[in-house]
Amino acid sequence: METLDKVSDSAHEAYDKITRASSHAVDVIGEKGEQLKKSEQRLMKNCRGYISENPIASVSIAVAASFLLSCLLCRR
Repeated sequence: METLDKVSDSAHEAYDKITRASSHAVDVIGEKGEQLKKSEQRLMKNCRGYISENPIASVSIAVAASFLLSCLLCRR
C-alpha cells in the first residue's frame, strides 16, 4: 500500500508541475502576442506615414515590386 501511495503522490506532483509549466507558457505566449500586435500597429503607422510623405516613391516601389513578382511567377 505504501508503494501505491508513493506512486500516487509522484503522479500528482508531476501533474502539478505540468499544470504550472503550461500555465506559464500560456502567460508568455499571451505577452508575446501583445508585443507582436503592438509592433504590427507601430509598423503600419510608420508605413502610412512614409506613404503620405513620399507618395511618388511609394508608388514607384509598388510598381517595381509588382514587376519583379510577376517576372518571378511567370517564368516558364
